[in-house]
Order: sequence, then C-alpha cells, then structure tokens
Amino acid sequence: MLIRRIEKFLRETDMPATKFGRLATHDPRFVLDLRNGRMPRTGTEQRVDGFMTTYREAQHAR
Repeated sequence: MLIRRIEKFLRETDMPATKFGRLATHDPRFVLDLRNGRMPRTGTEQRVDGFMTTYREAQHAR
C-alpha cells in the first residue's frame, strides 16, 4: 500500500509530509489526502515510488 511506503520513507528521512508532496507530486496536500483515503492513479503511484527510490539513492551516494 502506497501510504505505508510513504510513511516509512518519511520516518527514515525525517522529511515533512508537505515537503514530500511538493517534491514528489507538486501537491503539498498529497500525503494528507492519502491519509484521508485518496486513491492515487497508477501513474502517480509509480512516479512517487520512483521519487523515493531516487531520493534514497542520492542520500546513499553522499
């Protein structure tokens, strides 16, 4: 489930939910909306997963 993967990512990176939404989807309310039951489209879910993967790889490269 996407929201669980995002919540784990937020804990791991200590990133605020609004910042995550802005960076991953250009929507600062994205995570809040997911927490309230929003169901993202498949393409959005893939883009968010790609963002988290790329962000983690960049952090490990530092």
